[in-house]
Amino acid sequence: MFIKILTVTALNGYIKKVIDSDFILNNANVKGELSNVKLHSSGHIYFSLKDAFGKINCIMFKSQAQKLTITPRDGMNVIIRGKVSVYEKGGAYQIYCNSMETDGEGQLYLAFQKLKEKLEKEGLFDGAHKKEIPLFPKRIGIITSQTGAAVKDIINVATRRNANVNMLIYPALVQGINASDDVAKGIKYFNTSKNVDLIIIARGGGSIEELWAFNEESLANVIYSSNIPIITGIGHETDFTIADFVSDHRAPTPSAAAEIAVRNLKDLNNEIRSFRELLLRSIKFKVTKEYNKIELLNKTLKINNPLNYVVNQYTYIDNLKENLNYKFNAMILLEKQKLSKLNALMHAHNPLNVLNKGYAVLQNNENEVISEIETLKNIKEIKITLKDGCVGFKLSDLEEF
Repeated sequence: MFIKILTVTALNGYIKKVIDSDFILNNANVKGELSNVKLHSSGHIYFSLKDAFGKINCIMFKSQAQKLTITPRDGMNVIIRGKVSVYEKGGAYQIYCNSMETDGEGQLYLAFQKLKEKLEKEGLFDGAHKKEIPLFPKRIGIITSQTGAAVKDIINVATRRNANVNMLIYPALVQGINASDDVAKGIKYFNTSKNVDLIIIARGGGSIEELWAFNEESLANVIYSSNIPIITGIGHETDFTIADFVSDHRAPTPSAAAEIAVRNLKDLNNEIRSFRELLLRSIKFKVTKEYNKIELLNKTLKINNPLNYVVNQYTYIDNLKENLNYKFNAMILLEKQKLSKLNALMHAHNPLNVLNKGYAVLQNNENEVISEIETLKNIKEIKITLKDGCVGFKLSDLEEF
């Protein structure tokens, strides 16, 4: 019996010819939910189309993608038109899509939106409940797959930023039915052990169904109840999960989560040096300012020194003394001059001076001066004063010449 043996390439080529010759497969209209959409930089779009029981890979080349009026994203329900063919090198069949239109939102996406609205109303996303991320955590707990790229990215970024960082990894499933419970156990473990200051929940990128473990309500409640701050770094920058909204801080990627959790030691040292220089300048300025103030007070004290005041008062007293002596001497001199004038005047009018010239003064018994002869006629006794004294006489016969 003759048996034809085919090579793998020949088999794939034969299958491709069979499929390419089928009318229905060449004019396929298929509806389903978009998953794992990748908008490539070349302009091509790679995605999967799925329903409850199956999935098929699809590709739309740039020439057809430019005609789209919608932006494909995970969770969208669409109807695509194209042909089913085989990629011979990989031995996989896929749909080469010519057009795409919406057919409503996918079930997973609708479930995500419904749960998001529910938890938001319950306050699980409230910013007032979110805990502050510690600036310098002594130990960081990481909940992720121990074999995935996320944990390697976190370790690389964290150790590059600070080689002294201490990390404790809790290996957990990050995809599948039990993933949500596994991550929740990790959060509970760290909260019970209290051996970390910060928790990072991380996973690499994926489709909405691959990230669905982080959209479970049970996990959201555990994150909300955690006493330890939690940073999520799940998927890519465009991926959002319920865990991201509940966590205390959402990072766009696992690497970004490590950057947020671990401060760059080099930047920190530069910052410390800057603060040190600023502090030294401030101290120098303050010291100089206070020194100048003390110098001013010292000068003021010297100017207002009580000893200086006393010395100045001595000088003032001496000036007063000199002034008083001057005025006193001037007054004495003035009085001497007055006295001298009065003495001269008195001397000039001294009757004794007349007596020295040979004159005499006649007085009665009452010492009244007798200046007229008629007065002599009426008295019997007189007193005659000469320059050398006084003598009394009795008058008997008065003869007028």
